[in-house]
Amino acid sequence: MSEPTVLVVEDEKAIRDMLRMALEVAKYRFIEAENIRDAHVLIVDERPDIVLLDWMLPGGSGLELLRRLKRENNTREIPVIMLTAKAAEDNVIQGLEVGADDYVTKPFAPRELIARIQALLRRSAKDSAQDRIGVNGLVLDSDSRRVFAGEIALNLGPTEFNLLQFFMSHPERAYSRGQLLDQVWGANVYLEERTIDVHIRRLRKALQTDHADYGELIQTVRGIGYRFSSREHS
Repeated sequence: MSEPTVLVVEDEKAIRDMLRMALEVAKYRFIEAENIRDAHVLIVDERPDIVLLDWMLPGGSGLELLRRLKRENNTREIPVIMLTAKAAEDNVIQGLEVGADDYVTKPFAPRELIARIQALLRRSAKDSAQDRIGVNGLVLDSDSRRVFAGEIALNLGPTEFNLLQFFMSHPERAYSRGQLLDQVWGANVYLEERTIDVHIRRLRKALQTDHADYGELIQTVRGIGYRFSSREHS
């Protein structure tokens, strides 16, 4: 099996060098860019398995590149971890809402970052026990990693796909935010529970069509968390 390719988009050479050493020791193929223009060229040419994207970059912000990647069909499925010195909650939430799958605040420990990369790649590659799951006209195909509402193909990011896949494979049961983090992100990944709320909002929005709102299948269970169900619950 070939080594997974990690693109590091970071303007500070010392951080790139540190990440190169950590990633190569962990058996990843390392490629790098120091601005969003070079990064986009590498993403199109190299198709990395995951992107580590700095928030502040010369020639434009990492958020700008993230928006572009999530708009384009051939790049929207690539998982992205934001590297940011901005610890404020609104910046973290903004990155997640645009499409980031995870974030790491500087300074960070390389081992923690490697653990998050491993968990995210496992999530992206994980197959469901069922190849095709259908509920009320909403169909999830695990092999092609596509979701359909009737004949309409819906646009879901990799994290929203994995979250929906888990929900549809485990309907009618209420899960706490902590349980969802463990099941979808992995028990060794440490994220704030508010991360779940951001991805639930994004998933519900992605499941809305002109003809039906499949986002309503994801129900908020007061005092517990969330449940996927086609039934009415009090």
